[in-house]
Amino acid sequence: MSESQESSPARTSSAGVAAYDDPVYRPAVIDLLGVLAYGELTAFERLADDATLAPTLEDKAELAALAVTEFHHYERLRDRLRDLGVEPVSAMRPFQAALDTFHHHTAPADWLEGLVKAYVGDGIATDFYREVAAYVDADTRALVLEVLENTGHAVFVVDRVRKAIAEEPRIGGRLALWGRRLVGEALSQAQRVAAERDVLTALLVGGVDRPGMDLAAIGRMFARLTEKHAQRMATLGLQA
Repeated sequence: MSESQESSPARTSSAGVAAYDDPVYRPAVIDLLGVLAYGELTAFERLADDATLAPTLEDKAELAALAVTEFHHYERLRDRLRDLGVEPVSAMRPFQAALDTFHHHTAPADWLEGLVKAYVGDGIATDFYREVAAYVDADTRALVLEVLENTGHAVFVVDRVRKAIAEEPRIGGRLALWGRRLVGEALSQAQRVAAERDVLTALLVGGVDRPGMDLAAIGRMFARLTEKHAQRMATLGLQA
């Protein structure tokens, strides 16, 4: 199976409404929506906090607008969970400890570290959930891709970080180390979530009526995630 086939939404043609009768598939989708909802809620909180550190009024306004967008994404996921008959708080709660621990261990020391965290840390999660989205029903996939869509955050962060490095090149080394730390923490928390919520893993490996990845395909997926991270760091002007 090629990489293009691995990421093709066509594989989910059999994962329609009937899939919700699957005792594994339904809780897996609920977990996916729950972790995304809590991720969007905390993204809103972080961007609002980062706005208070912004060096200019223009930067403060840009981050505030991005925070509002993240909250709207949270509302879309919240509403979808309710449509499924699930209380959003209950769906988010299993992921609170892991995500809160990640954010506690990666609290930025300044404005620039906050920007890199939003771009690099969130980027890794976004890439992973896009991979997972290839294995869910069409409606769920469309929602997941919608809330993961770039809101203009990337352009804003890249512009500010590259300008800062151009003005003071020494900052680049510190931010590169910060980016590597973010990756390590993100992978550690992802492993924790996977270990505690095996129904999410079941989305990737599939079932009797749902195709999934074999070990080789999973390996290629992680290679893609690593490559995209390196590209993201290079875009910032940092060494991965």
